[in-house]
Amino acid sequence: MSDHALETPADPIHAFIAQTVAEHPVVLFMKGTPDAPRCGFSSLAVQILDQLGASFVGVDVLQDDGLRDGIKAFTDWPTIPQLYVKGEFVGGSDIVREMFQAGELGALMVEKGVPLGEG
Repeated sequence: MSDHALETPADPIHAFIAQTVAEHPVVLFMKGTPDAPRCGFSSLAVQILDQLGASFVGVDVLQDDGLRDGIKAFTDWPTIPQLYVKGEFVGGSDIVREMFQAGELGALMVEKGVPLGEG
């Protein structure tokens, strides 16, 4: 194992993001919570994950401006929500919707060992 693998990001926000995506199989950084999304894009992502029957952790970026800006810098992706599966950034709501409609999102989760329930 290289020393690089043991490093944690110096930025505490990036460290929190890295730890969160490492600890949970499916993470949605979103506006609001899964029970009360605060934008249409976040709501769409939650609906898709619910329809797949994927258990996921929602992180409300509106609770902290540093987190809201930090997640965009972490992935170099300008929009929220942002979906991670097994530590890998998948995309925002448009990509998630397109992958879901094509059957690719469920297939990706199965391939990565994420259990899916009845949606």
